[in-house]
Amino acid sequence: MTRGFYIGRFQPYHEGHHAMVERIAEDVEELVVGIGSADQSHTARNPFTAGERIMMITKALVELDLVTYAVPIEDINRNSVWVSHVESMCPQFDVAYSNNPLVIRLFEEASIEVRQSPMFRREEFEGTEVRDRMATDSDWETLVPDAVSEVVEEIDGVERFQQITATDANGADGDGDPADE
Repeated sequence: MTRGFYIGRFQPYHEGHHAMVERIAEDVEELVVGIGSADQSHTARNPFTAGERIMMITKALVELDLVTYAVPIEDINRNSVWVSHVESMCPQFDVAYSNNPLVIRLFEEASIEVRQSPMFRREEFEGTEVRDRMATDSDWETLVPDAVSEVVEEIDGVERFQQITATDANGADGDGDPADE
C-alpha cells in the first residue's frame, strides 16, 4: 500500500487542488492532506480556520475512492526542521506531492521522494482568484467544488472575508491585524 502526502493552505480548497488530488489518487491508496498555515485565520491571505478547511476538504473528497486524512500543520518558521515537524503530525507516508520549489527541496533533503504534477488551469484555479472574487461578490462558486461552496455558505465565509478585507473610515487596511486599530 502506498500513502501520499499533499500540502497546501487551501484558502479555500478549489478545483485546482481537487484536480491534483484526483491525479494523486491514481498513484496511491491513501492520502494525507496537510493543511498548511493551520494557525492562521481571519486575514486576507488566510481567511478560513484549520477546522473550516478540514470541513471543506473532507466533504469535497467524499466522492473519491481514496482514504484521506486531513491534518492541520502549523507554521513553525524553521525550514531546517519543517519536514520532521510534518512527519510528527501526520500518519507515515511514502511519497510527497508538491510543485513548490522550497517544499520539494526540504523533502528531498530528508530523503523523501517528491512527485510533481502539472497544475490544472492555474491562471483560473488559484486561491487568490477565489478570494478576489469573494471580495467583489463575483462568481467564485464555479472555482470550487460544490461541497466547498456549501461550507463557505454555512460559516458565512464570504461576509467574513469581505469584512476583514474592508477599509474602515479611518483608513485601516483590513489586513486582519487588530494592532492597526
